Order: sequence, then C-alpha cells, then structure tokens
Amino acid sequence: MKYKIFVDGQFGTTGLKIHEMLKDRKELEILTINEEDKKDLEIKKKFLNEADLVFLCLPDEASKESVKLITNNTTKVIDASTAHRTNPDWTYGIAELNPTQREKIKNSTRVCVPGCHASGFIMAMKPLIENNIVSKKQKIVCHSITGYSGGGKGLIDIYEAPENKDKYRSQRPYALALSHKHLPEMKYILGLESAPFFTPSVGNFAQGMLVMSYLIKDELEKNISKKEVLSLYKNYYKNEEFVKIIEDDIDYLDEGFLDAMKCNNTNRIEISVYESDDYMLVISRLDNLGKGASGAAVQNMNIMLGLEEKAGLKS
Repeated sequence: MKYKIFVDGQFGTTGLKIHEMLKDRKELEILTINEEDKKDLEIKKKFLNEADLVFLCLPDEASKESVKLITNNTTKVIDASTAHRTNPDWTYGIAELNPTQREKIKNSTRVCVPGCHASGFIMAMKPLIENNIVSKKQKIVCHSITGYSGGGKGLIDIYEAPENKDKYRSQRPYALALSHKHLPEMKYILGLESAPFFTPSVGNFAQGMLVMSYLIKDELEKNISKKEVLSLYKNYYKNEEFVKIIEDDIDYLDEGFLDAMKCNNTNRIEISVYESDDYMLVISRLDNLGKGASGAAVQNMNIMLGLEEKAGLKS
C-alpha cells in the first residue's frame, strides 16, 4: 500500500524541501497540483480529501481555510504555519517533548510543526522546567540567529540577488517590537507565566540556527552545575535518535567559536551548555529547514503513518 501525500503550498521554501525529502520514498505517492491551479478551491479541495496525509505549508489564514476544505474524517494534517500551535485540539509536533508526546502524535489527525526558534528554546528549557531547575514564573532571556532561508522565498531572493552581494554582511536583529510570532507557543508549550524576552537575528548564510537561552544561577530553583545539567539532559533525551547532548565542548567548538551551520541538512538538534560562576548558557543548534521545519514535518508524518520514524531523515 502506498500512502497518498499532498503538500498544500508545495512551491514555498518548506513545501519544496518536503518534496525533496519525500521524492524517493517508495511507500509514498506524492500528489501534485499545477501551479496555475493552486488557488482554485475546488481543485485544491479534491487533492486535500484524496490524500491520506496533507502538509500545509501556507500562511496562517490560508492554512485555516485549507483545513475547512477537508470534509472527510480520514485525512491527516500536518500544519507548518503558526495557525494552530497553541490550539489544544492540535498536537504539538515535537516527539521528544515528553514520554507521551510521540504516542499523542501517532494517534492524532491534526499535528502542528513547531517554529524553528521555538524548537530550540523549548527543547532546551523543557527538561529544566520538568526537573524544577527553572521555574515557570521565571522570565527567561533568549537570543537566536538563523539563516536567511527562515524568511522564505522573499528573503532568500533579497539575500541572493547579485546587486545585494555585499549589502548584508552583518547579523541583523529583527522583530524589535519584541513580539515575534513564535512567542505564544514558547510560553504555551512550556506553561510559562511570561513569554521569554526573545530577540531573533538573521545572518548572512542560507541555512542553520543557534538558539541561545541565558540563565542566571541565583534565579534557578536549585544550585546546579553544568555537569549536572548535562546529565539531566542525557537522561531526559536518552535513546532519542535526533537529539545530541554535547559533553565535550572543547572538541565541539572551532577554536572557541560555534558554527551555526554544522547541523545543516539533518534532522538533528544539538544541545550544549556553558557556565561561569554566576551564569549558564544553553545553546541549541539545528537546521532551521530541518528539525526547525521540513525535517520535523517529515518526522511527524512517519510517526502518524506508522512508518519508521527516521525514514528519509539524517541524524
């Protein structure tokens, strides 16, 4: 039996990446819509209801409209937009989130793909909150730098335009109203009383991401060392194919620097920890198009269809 898969929004960055990742999967039949038909609701409705599983790679409102077009109770949906990430009727798509999340994803017909920044932050903070190291009352500071592909086709075109070759050399902070679209899910999924103080930046590279969470030791619920935090992470994420806990940061760093692109084209997230007497820094490294988007979507698809979870994915 082949599962029928439809990518609604197949011409965008995430949709194209999903197509690339699935094109050689023999157990799948990829349904494709002509570009000139993608806004024809009747044609789209036919594809949505014919598929066993649909990926929504659309803006929020368009994702909500596509869900309304599904009239059967068999089509499973994975939404890569922010539209449903805080909706309790949808399952949050981080299989490693807790011991029961993978089973929830497997039994769900509606799964949302986490945001790339949110994935790095949530996977770094969840074990610390669950083990009463970080309080849900705590105001956490987080900074992230991502490749420009995270901004979709529009930003890719700007960065890769020949006339802009020497224009965007520096890291560029954005969302400076301090209201980034990933903040609601960061707060909701972790049960925080306040959203983190989060500042993202875009770098002059296509893919890759570092999400940096800053902790003040005096504000932690327990007196804990880097070694103990690493042990906690290792236990929390034990046997997880796509999570790597870095214990030797001397070998991990490149002459003291951390490269944002070393997880590119994988579904891996790496968590490393750094400390001084007063502070602790937790860094998540991932591919913003991998574990931060299309890779996570495919991982969820594998779970929902009962396929091998790591099929088509690199760890």
